[in-house]
Amino acid sequence: MIFLDSELTPEERRATAQFHVIPMPLEKTVSYGSGTTRGPAALIAASDQLERLWRGMEPCAEGIHTTAPIDCDQPIARALADLEARTAAITRAGKLPVTLGGEHSLTWGAVRGVAAGLGRRVGVVQIDAHADLRRAYQGERHSHASVMQLLVEEEGIALAQFGVRALSSEEAALRETLEVDFVDAEELVTDNIYEITLPEDFPEDVYISFDVDGLDAAIMPATGTPVPGGLGYYQALSLVRSALKGRRCVGIDVVELAPIEGAPVWDFTAAQVTYALMGIARGG
Repeated sequence: MIFLDSELTPEERRATAQFHVIPMPLEKTVSYGSGTTRGPAALIAASDQLERLWRGMEPCAEGIHTTAPIDCDQPIARALADLEARTAAITRAGKLPVTLGGEHSLTWGAVRGVAAGLGRRVGVVQIDAHADLRRAYQGERHSHASVMQLLVEEEGIALAQFGVRALSSEEAALRETLEVDFVDAEELVTDNIYEITLPEDFPEDVYISFDVDGLDAAIMPATGTPVPGGLGYYQALSLVRSALKGRRCVGIDVVELAPIEGAPVWDFTAAQVTYALMGIARGG
């Protein structure tokens, strides 16, 4: 399956493309609703119905190459290592990796690969209903609920979180200790905030991690833990766009889509978010 298959020319889908889509149907540590293993395929299938034009530009004109899926039948550590190697190689080639999940734990491998490919520190901008800062969850260090703690505390990655509305006391304390930049969903939504400014010392190279549950459950119920009170579609994208002002997007992931049988609208929403993020990455 190929992202945006019906719209791409033969030239645009080659390995010389700017965007490299990596399907990763990972589902190893989900703790509530399941189905993320079907997320990448459903998202890519829905992308066939997207239009090329987005906000007056055609992100796909720079090319979108869909790679083979990461083998997620193997142990999670090995699957994450494979993703790390692939995003590192894509980054070294001067291209932009776009990983489609799959559960959020994949971001650990993706970000490590991008940082290694660049040879310098990166910052993560996270759209999410959850902080994902637990040191472990249900006995698993590489849990979807621990991915940002691993990146920040163990890898030294800078982190900015937007849209969180479900977190533990441990995570709230750790955000302060680790100097995580954040604006939570209640403030963003009730104050109608569409733009944010990252700290001046936040890295120039920014990786966007977009958990679809960052969107309000009315917009995106097709996820393992749909939490009410979330971000709107345009609001979430505007927050990402403002975060990238004066900075460079070096990688993207869209995670936690758990398709609902007979309701492809949510798959299409995730596909549209993915294409929009590609456009934002190129200044759109």
